Amino acid sequence: MGNLRMKLTALLLLPLVRFDLLAVVGNVHKRSLKPKSVSRSVARMDGDIIIGALFSVHHQPSAEKVAERKCGEVREQYGIQRVEAMFHTLDRINSDPNLLPNISLGCEIRDSCWHSSVALEQSIEDEKDGSKWCVDGAPSNHPPASKKPIAGVIGPGSSSVAIQVQNLLQLFNIPQVAYSATSIDLSDKTLYKYFLRVVPSDTLQARAMLDIVKRYNWTYVSAVHTEGNYGESGMEAFKELAAQEGLCIAHSDKIYSNAGEKHFDRLLRKLRERLPKARVVVCFCEGMTVRGLLMAMRRLGVSGEFLLVGRYGTPVSARPFSSKPFT
Repeated sequence: MGNLRMKLTALLLLPLVRFDLLAVVGNVHKRSLKPKSVSRSVARMDGDIIIGALFSVHHQPSAEKVAERKCGEVREQYGIQRVEAMFHTLDRINSDPNLLPNISLGCEIRDSCWHSSVALEQSIEDEKDGSKWCVDGAPSNHPPASKKPIAGVIGPGSSSVAIQVQNLLQLFNIPQVAYSATSIDLSDKTLYKYFLRVVPSDTLQARAMLDIVKRYNWTYVSAVHTEGNYGESGMEAFKELAAQEGLCIAHSDKIYSNAGEKHFDRLLRKLRERLPKARVVVCFCEGMTVRGLLMAMRRLGVSGEFLLVGRYGTPVSARPFSSKPFT
């Protein structure tokens, strides 16, 4: 079973070249060359009930390559850990006769690349069985007999991406369980009736961030958020609480997490205009946005001029001064 997991994980980590590799119950088969499209990989473990998963195994497309939906580098920690965690969890469940006797759980893991278009594309592939398969050693347009419908989907991690996926899944009455999508909007069951999550919404996060600011008597701050549902709804909640508490926001701005260096440099220069009074920057940002800000600070030589108040995942996601690639 360990070798099977290694094969399936390695499959998802292959670069997004112009041919597919598909893992079907541990066997790896090569797809035919497709010169005009970016193909993707799927890791699948058979079972009586199949659970779908959307994990960001690769970084999101850069701003210049969004239209191509060409994903970035492998997320060596974030992506691999989630794939392995799912395989490990299913192994534990299937090996315990007291949990699901005579029933085994399988999975079909696809790469969301932390991007709405890619995740939506992969969700559609789940439903229409559009992948090429190898059945009895021969190419086939139809899945093997063991191919079963997706019973539910785990992920994706981003709120903006999760909303796009939920809009599709609820058309097919497929439940979705998110592990880190915290947008306040997703609490609306009239809009997202098949959505569940295992983390609290941004309302509590905004309250906690404001409490930190109040604890240190910071009354004049700047604010930055990631462009998209997570950052916008979270920052809106923070501003409402700040107004109630009499906190002044010197400057508020937003930026895409996959924006280019010049955009982060421009944002940082705007923040510097509010120095020295607004040294504290409240950042309702995804990890890659914080990474971009920290890299801009290093480029402009202003690393010690700001104090960022960020979310729970910021330190791990950003890792600003490592000599290794960011994860």
